[in-house]
Amino acid sequence: MEIKIMDLVGRRSYNCDILFRVIDIQQIGGQKMVSLYGEDFRLVADAPYHDLIVINKNQRSKFREQARTLEEQSLKLFEQDVELLKERQQYEATNGYVKQNNYFQMPGKVLHLDGDPAYLKKCMDLYKKFGVPVLGIHCHEKEMPLKISSLMDYYRPDILVITGHDAYSKTKGKMSDINAYRHSKHFVQTVKEARKKVPHLDQLVIFAGACQSHFESLIHAGANFASSPSRINIHALDPVYIVAKISFTPFMERIHVWDVLRNTLTGEKGMGGIETRGMLRIGMPYNPVQEE
Repeated sequence: MEIKIMDLVGRRSYNCDILFRVIDIQQIGGQKMVSLYGEDFRLVADAPYHDLIVINKNQRSKFREQARTLEEQSLKLFEQDVELLKERQQYEATNGYVKQNNYFQMPGKVLHLDGDPAYLKKCMDLYKKFGVPVLGIHCHEKEMPLKISSLMDYYRPDILVITGHDAYSKTKGKMSDINAYRHSKHFVQTVKEARKKVPHLDQLVIFAGACQSHFESLIHAGANFASSPSRINIHALDPVYIVAKISFTPFMERIHVWDVLRNTLTGEKGMGGIETRGMLRIGMPYNPVQEE
């Protein structure tokens, strides 16, 4: 079967372990090479045309069912966390008195830059479900360092997400060499530009990275949370779970790293970070505008 742009494929040499979208097909050095983006994992890869197989509808459903099960588990755990946070906040805001609609919440505002429009849409849908205020921008990874400053001036976020696709290639260098990664250096440059605007780690919380990204460089550049400590693939929605937890944790509370990572789909092997304050603020009284 002929393989075309946007087809969903698997790699024979990897036993079709990950579902990919075909992004580009080129003739390079006498053989056809195909550029691939992970459908559920933030991984970019190149593969020989002959190594790929088109995934049929039945196989596709199996991949999606597996992904959906993982997503639902994380979503359920996160919703439990948020509900407990809200109950505690209501108790503290009213000194234990039960009274409806007597306070309002201001969760941390998120600016999310994503190199993949399909992933961005998935993330935006989840932010909306959680009630996180967010502006999502599709931006190629190479352009992020050039655009981040003006975007921050425009939106003034509390939390910044810098993600998209990445991959480590051992043929390009050692794991410690940032030039052996597809987009890690662009993520690092973007974090550095953002920190020029807001140096303080608790005034702007940054998540940066994608699959197999150079975790140490991202943290040293100024990210609060980053991927990927073990250079594994991270799920497309993992940044949202981390960011939503930060957005809904009160600003007087510290977020312990494990409390954030435990409900993500890839855990501490795929994500890591440093202690960080939450971004939620509570106000009183809640006074909705009355409709005439």
